[in-house]
Amino acid sequence: MLDNIKLGQYLHGDSWYYRLDPRGKLVMSTFFIVIIFMANNWITYLAATLFTLLIVLTSGVPLKYFYRSIKPIVVLIFFTFFLNLFFYRTGTPLPPLNIIINKIIVIIYGVFVALLITFRFTKVIDRYIIPKIFKITTLVFILINILLSYGLNYTEFSWSFHWIIYKNALINGGYIILRLILIISMSSLLTFTTKPTDLTLAIEHVLSPLKIFKFPVSELALMISISLRFIPTLLEETQKVLKAQTSRGADFTEGNIKDKVIQIISLLVPMFIISFKRAEELANAMEARGYIPGRKRTSLRELRWRFTDNIYVLSFILLTAFFIYFRS
Repeated sequence: MLDNIKLGQYLHGDSWYYRLDPRGKLVMSTFFIVIIFMANNWITYLAATLFTLLIVLTSGVPLKYFYRSIKPIVVLIFFTFFLNLFFYRTGTPLPPLNIIINKIIVIIYGVFVALLITFRFTKVIDRYIIPKIFKITTLVFILINILLSYGLNYTEFSWSFHWIIYKNALINGGYIILRLILIISMSSLLTFTTKPTDLTLAIEHVLSPLKIFKFPVSELALMISISLRFIPTLLEETQKVLKAQTSRGADFTEGNIKDKVIQIISLLVPMFIISFKRAEELANAMEARGYIPGRKRTSLRELRWRFTDNIYVLSFILLTAFFIYFRS
């Protein structure tokens, strides 16, 4: 799973989004995270989704990389969704959960029967595609459906718990999922299309007003860019250590909690050693190139603000105005 994570990794490409000024991309990505919380109905969320899709599809970055960025936090997204179902208690109540489960079982059973009827007359498919376990599962679904529909009383059996789901809870939970996906997509797009050196310059320029208060802007920008740069590197090193320990007999999927904690600790120790070694090598490389903290540095590439950057910023302003107008 770790080798699929693409957070902080720059992808080579050449599109209009790659050519945008990194300062505009940085500020607008942060601005988007703020204004997305202004959306509170289907019109505003539809506009935000279409706006993000338009940028993503024309950015030149394959969609699979966005999927890999979202995949690690899918569990967190759905956990937040289910918490919302428990604690959001406004709106029209939906049927009890036991009735909903019964309907789901009926639907699945219908799909199974339809597949059996569809492929029954083809001997090859019936022999290889639909094994006996498939047919046994169908019979189990039939039995469960009969018991739930006729043999059991909803108010007398263990299915009688009444966890009421409200319509607004489902809607609000869907908005939360969509909001997180949009935020991750726009944030990932920033790192996918911006080189670490350009991102460092952008952070330094954006935070330059803080120099009045003697704030170490250059050092902070360098720290942020190095952190983003080494996220994929450390993930690759973790994957290598994980595979090396697996080849020596370690199993991170089995055992009790104590065994898993011990196995994780055995993974963390070499990762700390690798991290310190990487940090020392980076420090030596920076010192050899004459880097001195606090000194004014020049850059080989100067940032230029173009007309397309104005259009990009204007699009976010129009999106904000749309949110304000249609916000209820």
